[in-house]
Amino acid sequence: MTKPALPDGLVAFVKRDCPTCELVGDVLADIEARTGLTTYTQDDPAFPEAVNQRIDDTELSVSWHHDIETVPTLIRVENGAEVERIVGWSREQWEPFTGLEALGGGLPEWRPGCGSLSVDPNLANDLMVKFSGSEISSRRIVFAAQEDEFDSMFQRGWTDGLPVVPPTEARVLAMLNGTTRSPSEIVVVAPPDLVDCTVEKVAINAVMAGCKPEYLPVVLAAVEAVCNETFNMHGLLATTMPAGPVIVVNGEIRKRIGMNWSHNAMGQGNRANSTIGRALQLVIRNVGGGRPGEVDRATHGQPGKLGFCFAEDEEGSPWGPLNADLGGVAGEDAVTAFATCGTTLITDQLSREPESLCRSLAAGLLGMGNSKSVLGFDAMLVLGPEHASRFRDAGWSKEQLIERIVQLTERPGSELVRGAGGITEGIPAFMAEAENVPKVQPGGLMIAHAGSGAGLFSMLLPGWVSGEMGSQKTTVPIRP
Repeated sequence: MTKPALPDGLVAFVKRDCPTCELVGDVLADIEARTGLTTYTQDDPAFPEAVNQRIDDTELSVSWHHDIETVPTLIRVENGAEVERIVGWSREQWEPFTGLEALGGGLPEWRPGCGSLSVDPNLANDLMVKFSGSEISSRRIVFAAQEDEFDSMFQRGWTDGLPVVPPTEARVLAMLNGTTRSPSEIVVVAPPDLVDCTVEKVAINAVMAGCKPEYLPVVLAAVEAVCNETFNMHGLLATTMPAGPVIVVNGEIRKRIGMNWSHNAMGQGNRANSTIGRALQLVIRNVGGGRPGEVDRATHGQPGKLGFCFAEDEEGSPWGPLNADLGGVAGEDAVTAFATCGTTLITDQLSREPESLCRSLAAGLLGMGNSKSVLGFDAMLVLGPEHASRFRDAGWSKEQLIERIVQLTERPGSELVRGAGGITEGIPAFMAEAENVPKVQPGGLMIAHAGSGAGLFSMLLPGWVSGEMGSQKTTVPIRP
């Protein structure tokens, strides 16, 4: 719908259901008589009775298009363009604004305004659908009157087993307000079905996951991070291992959207953490076609496949952020995607020196997958603040920590070959003469920082098959 033009001169927006608008009714009539005024009334075409030039805006089209948030609002228009506005009643402001003296004799000097009907929470979404001009291209599905919408969405296979929020047109348009990107922009070709996935499709699934609009840029970046040949989401689905993506968020956006990097950072309770990861998985399911028992062949799966996302504690970390370690820019809003098979707790409540704690962390890493599985899997260690402080106090760099942990995981090939130690699993016999075989390949160990300040714990996120045959960690900047 075309934005209605305002007439030149002074323009007022009012509603009867506003004590301040009632208070200034005669003031508006005085302004109209002395210099001219056009008044738009939101809820009663007969209000204010003292004003002659009233325009019925009970449909709220003019108010919505001109972003009226408070009534009364007084606007000056010149050559069809707004040049200035004030809200509420203030004699000190209204007199110079109108160029008139002695306005509102006998009235209080100041009174606040009321909320405009065009931003009323009960009306705003419907008004956006009616007036925004945005078109949702996705097909509409109408449920029968006696259908339960939550159960019907489950029966149609749109959910992850938990209830989802119905993606109405109003909710999707509100979600799209969270990004400057066009709804029709193709974000990725979503695996496994290789379907064009638009911003609109991501927004629909973000609604279903329970996201707020301000989370949408993070969800879009997460989708970009996993839907590419480097990350290999198709392979992650097709494997019988329980692998799924974890999304780690860096940058100031963590604070703006209220993410959690402290108590229970990898658990429940935080809306942004929980719904961003869930939205990503719903996109893979509903757009890409990655459904359990079909392309998703995981033998056991793991809770993180519902959605796994947390923010890094950059401010408390002894080192730079994770995204900067992987080619990004420190301070930049970014997501890092890593294919993990779940979480494993590493406890060490007695080590006070970094060498001893390194040995505990390395011991935890050695058991990843199978104690004799080496070089095939990357890993992420998420250090809790108390563990991280041991390295901070000793002046260790992140590079020094990684190097030492990798050294401590080195074992002779003779202990790792098939049959050694009475375990048939192992590396091929030709590697028996190798002297120092590390658990992870070069560059395969990442260090992040998160968790509450109390607790001498760290978390191991064991990886899936790494390299070109598996999944490679990816970092993507977050676009607005």
